[in-house]
Amino acid sequence: MHHFHYKKNQMYCEDVPVSEIGQEVGTPFYCYSHATLRHHFLTFKQAFEGVDHLVCFSAKSNSNLAVLGLFAGLGGGLDIVSGGELFRGLKAGMPSKKIVFSGVGKGEEEIAYALESDILMFNVESFQELLLIDQCAARLNKRAPVALRVNPDVDPKTHPYISTGLKKNKFGLNVGAVVDAYKAAHDCANTEVIGISCHIGSQVTEVAPFIDALLRIKELVATLEAQGISISYLDLGGGLGITYDQEAPPHPTEYGKAIMETLGQAPVTLILEPGRVIVGNAGILVTQVLYTKAGEEKDFVIVDAAMNDLVRPSLYNAYHAIQPVVKGREGAAKADVVGPICESGDFLARDREIPQVQSGDLLAIMSAGAYGFTMSSNYNSRRRVAEVMVRGDQFFVVRKRESYEDLIRGESIPPFE
Repeated sequence: MHHFHYKKNQMYCEDVPVSEIGQEVGTPFYCYSHATLRHHFLTFKQAFEGVDHLVCFSAKSNSNLAVLGLFAGLGGGLDIVSGGELFRGLKAGMPSKKIVFSGVGKGEEEIAYALESDILMFNVESFQELLLIDQCAARLNKRAPVALRVNPDVDPKTHPYISTGLKKNKFGLNVGAVVDAYKAAHDCANTEVIGISCHIGSQVTEVAPFIDALLRIKELVATLEAQGISISYLDLGGGLGITYDQEAPPHPTEYGKAIMETLGQAPVTLILEPGRVIVGNAGILVTQVLYTKAGEEKDFVIVDAAMNDLVRPSLYNAYHAIQPVVKGREGAAKADVVGPICESGDFLARDREIPQVQSGDLLAIMSAGAYGFTMSSNYNSRRRVAEVMVRGDQFFVVRKRESYEDLIRGESIPPFE
């Protein structure tokens, strides 16, 4: 569910007309519903009632401080993949002991920052990373809490770019190598083995792949226990999908029930890392129609948002529904919805049946709360857009639109002779 709806042909976010936000903030902008974010987070959290668990929201899906702060206030934790995301989480009030550091390419500076911040644990993805974490911990006179990320070789049946649990993917350690890795971690003087981790992919719309992965992880936990290596945390990652178009992903309650039944009475604390399922349908990207253009083979609607603002359609050929902010025009037409970027791949929709529009109309790109702003860029020296959060009948600019000065901050021209 989400709190974007129409009243008398006007799209509202909660109790605020989206067009009113556009008039004050300008376009393009991202708009997030506080009520939707809160409802989705609590629904996911409650799906695991009855077992020890920690919901660590995936910061890479939406790292705005207002979003992270909301989840921190609801008792959540954070899954991070960079020092920058750690910085954001701490600034948003996330307790460091509820932060898990994932990702294949942790740098030495980032590892030291996380150790000094006293995070819950590192999800380690290679032997070399394990050794570097041990060395950093020794230098700082600390013991690093670690889990090893296992690649369970489970097909998540999702887009290949967001599949992470197959042998051919770059993530984690293969099952055949992980026992030796755990022995090595156990023998390191400055690491403490506390968990095991896996993540099979993103936008997964079936429960079965998650269950397959969990069954393989349970077998591995039993093997490790027999070797004298105790596991306290079982991190199942995230990846539960949402409805963009015709998908029918399982409800978090169904997902949670299946996981808990499969887990049984295992004496571990579950860590879940949802991202898209929490924020995806809680946000939209609002854009203004600049021009309409009739071509020989197809028509175009040119808008002021572009692939640098929302890259998913160009990168994954992803579908995002497009709805008018104000309904009322008669008829519909098939067109490509494209932006101002000088790339043929700059599109938000192709061959899409949309209502008739004209210059100045506002369109809402739906389901844009996840991997929207976080994947945006300054390509073509375009300023990154504003982010707005609505709560009830009020809205707040939670990130200002960048200025032209922001585009060149940190740059300089050398004093060449």
